[in-house]
Amino acid sequence: MNEKPQTVAIGAFVLGAALIALTTILFLLGSGLGKKEEVVMVFNSSVKGLNIGAPLALRGVQVGEVTDIELILDTDTASASTIVEANFNENNIRRKGDPSVELTQELVTRGLRAQLNSQSLLTGLLYIELDFHPKSPLHLAKINSPYLQIPTVPTNLERFQETLQNIDFSKLTTQLESISANIDSLVSSKDFQALPSNVNTALTSLRKLSAQLREQLAISGPKLDTLLDETSATVSDANRELPKVSALVEDNLTALNAAIITFQQSMTGIDELVSPNSAILYQLNNTLAEMARTGRSLQSLASTLQEQPESVIIGKKGGKK
Repeated sequence: MNEKPQTVAIGAFVLGAALIALTTILFLLGSGLGKKEEVVMVFNSSVKGLNIGAPLALRGVQVGEVTDIELILDTDTASASTIVEANFNENNIRRKGDPSVELTQELVTRGLRAQLNSQSLLTGLLYIELDFHPKSPLHLAKINSPYLQIPTVPTNLERFQETLQNIDFSKLTTQLESISANIDSLVSSKDFQALPSNVNTALTSLRKLSAQLREQLAISGPKLDTLLDETSATVSDANRELPKVSALVEDNLTALNAAIITFQQSMTGIDELVSPNSAILYQLNNTLAEMARTGRSLQSLASTLQEQPESVIIGKKGGKK
């Protein structure tokens, strides 16, 4: 009777442990952790100092190790390259984002590149450093490998060594020898030998010119000071007289303005006087007509007196008595 409950309890415990283990495995697989995959890299430079088991590090954090190194010789191009295989362990990487995305391929797409770096300058051992170079082009070597290829980029030292290898030191030596010969010829020439004396002559002339300038300044200085003083006095007088001139001009402008107003008023009176409907002009016309009639009467009287002077006493002949 007691064995049956113990069997049930043990079975439940084993089943629970199995479920926990299965859940843990599924979680690790789903989050991308715990995976190991083989990757391959191709280096065109020397890999001396890189051994199997050397670290594969991503920004200083070891994420794998080298598993195989193989040298490939291309007889068509007479070139050599080295294929390095390594396992990429994601145990030290905590993923964020979509867990279904292939991690290593996504990193390569976003600029993950491999470089050879030194573990120690004393031992000369190398390791593979992974880092992001977004501006680096995605160049994949043509190799026959089933593994994901991580592109490689040269280090600064490798670029410098490549630059040195491309320098034609023989041509550079010839150019340096030619430059040295030209310098020697220049130094040996008469013109170059005479250069110190020419420089001394120029310095002597410069000293004479400086002395002349000092003498000229000593003579012209007082005159210039006097001229400046007179100019300053003239400016001061002008500053004192300008307000008076300005006031006088302003008074004259005021008087001129008043005269213009008076002239305008006079012209208005003249316009009214000579207007056809002016009363003054009507009276003037009547006065002129009366003066004309009076003139004619006086003319008639003068004619009568001339012809009949006695008419003043006896009256005009033919007239009424």
